[in-house]
Amino acid sequence: MARHPGPRVTASVITSLDGHIDDASPDRLVLSGPDDLAAVDALRAQVDAIMVGARTVRRDRPRLLVRDEALRSGRRAAGRSASPRKVTITASGDLDPDNPFFAVPAPGAPPPLVFLLGGAEVPQLAGLAEGVPVPDDPRAVLAALAERGVEQLLVEGGTRLHGWFLAADAVDELRFAVAPFLVGDADAPRFVPPGRYPASVEDPWRLLGVEVLGQVAVLRYGRGA
Repeated sequence: MARHPGPRVTASVITSLDGHIDDASPDRLVLSGPDDLAAVDALRAQVDAIMVGARTVRRDRPRLLVRDEALRSGRRAAGRSASPRKVTITASGDLDPDNPFFAVPAPGAPPPLVFLLGGAEVPQLAGLAEGVPVPDDPRAVLAALAERGVEQLLVEGGTRLHGWFLAADAVDELRFAVAPFLVGDADAPRFVPPGRYPASVEDPWRLLGVEVLGQVAVLRYGRGA
């Protein structure tokens, strides 16, 4: 029996040795190295949609594209868009239509998808994105993605979004990369916020594999069937 409705969910994160995904400065901290970045690009090429939280959209201004042209060509040859569909979720509606996230990468590519929590509205995105009201439940989001043909979802964070999916036990695989340094800043964001998470000493994640990519260690964990 499926653990949750809708697409298979992979969560991907890279942290410092002390568990931070960024520092507290205005500029984004790049934790990954070239080998790990290439591996994440290959992972992006395999999925149907990439999801990040609205705070990540505002702070990092991500394009969320497959960068390697050979991977893009492979997707096109398979009848898919060159990059996966971009997805975010917001409770405030505070999204800038000029953000690179909302740039459609190529003619015919599906528009970004914005899930709206708590009655949020983003009228400034009319014509740029598809807005979908949803309850505060990851399973509702996954069901809506399935209705739009998404079978493989990659969740790239940030903190709140990863915590939201993990607390609901709605992640099938966790790609956990570790950068070879410490941030050491109490105000820097961590992988997930404090909370109650289903996995425990009695019911742990299963280690699926370990890989070394340059100076980055990548651990893959599975959760249930």
